[in-house]
Amino acid sequence: MKDSNFVRTELIGLDVEVLSAPFSGISGKVVDETKRTFTIESDGTERMVPKPGNVFRFAYEGRTIDIIGSEIMHRPEDRIKKVR
Repeated sequence: MKDSNFVRTELIGLDVEVLSAPFSGISGKVVDETKRTFTIESDGTERMVPKPGNVFRFAYEGRTIDIIGSEIMHRPEDRIKKVR
């Protein structure tokens, strides 16, 4: 799967790690997504991380995919339907 197709998949439920400061080191499972944020659960704590200005590393089908948050600033339901 190309990375461009990956951004059209459901991201809730995937493991993610934030690579950008000041949020670097936050990792866990995506439990919610809005147009501008991800909510990531780690060790029973939920942290809201903004998409713009951050790079996210997702674990998907046995590999890792890095995504720039500003490239996926859409409501989840619109992002999934988008044709590029």
